[in-house]
Amino acid sequence: MSSSGTWSVQDNKAFESALAVYDKDTPDRWSNIAKAVGGKTPEEVKRHYEVLVEDINRIESGQVPFPSYRNPKEGA
Repeated sequence: MSSSGTWSVQDNKAFESALAVYDKDTPDRWSNIAKAVGGKTPEEVKRHYEVLVEDINRIESGQVPFPSYRNPKEGA
């Protein structure tokens, strides 16, 4: 568990797993997800979800460019 303002890799994994368990129709969804993550309030996990949805919407709308990866065959 990390402090409430930051999200560690473990926090994000727990968050993702909890989202799969507690769908949008689950009563007290954000409280349940906060308990599953640990160290976060329901408001923090809801905001984290909203930011995730915003990011996905930007990616899907083409507002985030794909990174240009080097071809390993082209050399360093």
